[in-house]
Amino acid sequence: MAPSTSSFVPAVYSSGMIIALTGTPGTGKSTVARYLSSQGWKVLEVNELAKRYGLLKSKDVARDSFELDPDDLQQALVQEGMGEGVLVGHLAHLLDVNMVIVLRCHPSKLAERLADRGWPLAKVRENALAEALDIILAESMDGDAPVFEIDTTEMTPEGAAEATLSILAGENEKYAVGNIDWSEEALLWS
Repeated sequence: MAPSTSSFVPAVYSSGMIIALTGTPGTGKSTVARYLSSQGWKVLEVNELAKRYGLLKSKDVARDSFELDPDDLQQALVQEGMGEGVLVGHLAHLLDVNMVIVLRCHPSKLAERLADRGWPLAKVRENALAEALDIILAESMDGDAPVFEIDTTEMTPEGAAEATLSILAGENEKYAVGNIDWSEEALLWS
């Protein structure tokens, strides 16, 4: 839910909207979500939704991650009764949402962030390549919801959260799809 005590009154966000905050792991989704939550926004992590509804059954050992069916996630979201707010996770854009905000990060910086988390090199490379190839952005564009992207490479967590709020307030052009292109990086990570 949008904060009621704040002086921030979004021009684009309206009651009953679900916004997907998505991006490759390491782009800042959870950090931005914590900030939005502290400002009174209703926030739901896709991973928490999956855990709550018992959807973490099939584990991909090679990737050290769970395989999730978007249809099962959508059913869980409906059962959850989330009428509005921010849905956070690298699969959030695959669900029935009203707007998608994709957090982006230069693949080299993303690789540093993931390596600092102790991720295996193969998983770091896979995610850096996915970011260079715009995988999540391309998937987001397949839906009907408007899509925006934020380059978090050099942003502070607060800056990324403020950019997200700017989109919700109607600042569309600055965050329009197509302003970020790291395709030249793909060969470095493949």
